[in-house]
Amino acid sequence: MKTGEYLTRNLDNVKVVYTRSDDSTVDLLDRPQIANRNKADLFISIHANWAKNKNVSGPETYIMGLAKDEDNLAVAMKENEVILLEEDYSTKYQGFDPKSPESYIIFTLMQNVYQKQSADLAMKIQTQFKERANRNDRGVRQAGFWVLFNTTMPSVLIETGFITHAEEEIYLNSEQGQDYLASAIFRACRDYINDIDNMSNFRVVDKETGKKEISVIEEPGNKDNNGIVFMVQVASASARAEIKSENFKGLTDIVEIYAQERYKYATGKFSEYAEAVKYRREIEEIYPDAFVIAIKDNKILPLQQALDLKKKK
Repeated sequence: MKTGEYLTRNLDNVKVVYTRSDDSTVDLLDRPQIANRNKADLFISIHANWAKNKNVSGPETYIMGLAKDEDNLAVAMKENEVILLEEDYSTKYQGFDPKSPESYIIFTLMQNVYQKQSADLAMKIQTQFKERANRNDRGVRQAGFWVLFNTTMPSVLIETGFITHAEEEIYLNSEQGQDYLASAIFRACRDYINDIDNMSNFRVVDKETGKKEISVIEEPGNKDNNGIVFMVQVASASARAEIKSENFKGLTDIVEIYAQERYKYATGKFSEYAEAVKYRREIEEIYPDAFVIAIKDNKILPLQQALDLKKKK
């Protein structure tokens, strides 16, 4: 609930759908189906972990895949055991036995088209747990979870920590601990969404009229460049910023770009990728997180795709 609150309060272009908002039980099959019915863009399952070894601590984030060691399999088996509480579980889960290692062979046939995106989100979550919440980073792992197996979007299962570790149990139950963990998950989702936005359609916002009608690629010479322009993005925000040099560390050629309810700010306009890279290095001291973006037909292209198109010129 805290994670959902952070997301809805800070991101205008995000809608949160909960599998439940109270301490009730939802069948394992129903949870991903809720996401699928709502055509969700992300599925996030949040849990508390356990271990026989009471000295083990720290969060870990799972993506769908075949468990590569006994510890990962043990976590998946423990999470999947909830189906034993459901009526007629053997029929519903096609004879799957969560306690039998042999049953998990079903996941060897899984072809997850969202595995890369899921891994990207999972890595961002673990980074935030380490840097934002100062937790022991147990990394990104793979295992066979029914809730991840049945989703049709990038999906992760987060183990926030171990209730079997005395100190971590206190942290997980504390208001501050939950705030830090929820904030870390929110920040990872925000960064993931920003990355996706950078590959989405956009239009430049006219700072005088507010109309989103000006293309950044309408300039002489672009036809010889396959219509591709390279720029350097320096900032992104949910609210508009006044375009003046003091708001952008002295830069005067800032362009405002509107995409999926967010405002992005880019500088420079180059026909060659190498020129944009050189410019990014020139402003690296004041904008260390700046990066090059490629634009064609009012769309931000993956850089490799843009470079491939230029080769075909």
